[in-house]
Amino acid sequence: MRHGNHNRKFGRQTDERRALLKSLARSLVLEGRITTTEAKAKEIRPLVEKLVTRGKVDSVNNRRLLVASLGDETTASKLIKTAELYKERDGGYLRIVKTGPRKGDASPMAIIEFV
Repeated sequence: MRHGNHNRKFGRQTDERRALLKSLARSLVLEGRITTTEAKAKEIRPLVEKLVTRGKVDSVNNRRLLVASLGDETTASKLIKTAELYKERDGGYLRIVKTGPRKGDASPMAIIEFV
């Protein structure tokens, strides 16, 4: 049964979808701001916000979980440094700003960035 499972599929198989979201999350952490489709931005926001919350407490276990989620140590370290800026904040680390449609296929685009 699929009760409560309302994730977007993006027309991809499970492994491809996970790789896409992991790549978007890594790019967002490294760059601080990315332009992507609205649906992808809305899908990675809860993922990255949970990672930032985990990065606020720098422990060995949290660091290992971040490396597993993001792929490498440098990205995890950058996320922990970013999370230090949000020590006093309880949530809402990211902002999604809608931009116009993409020129080629009129897909709704958005910018996702750290607040």
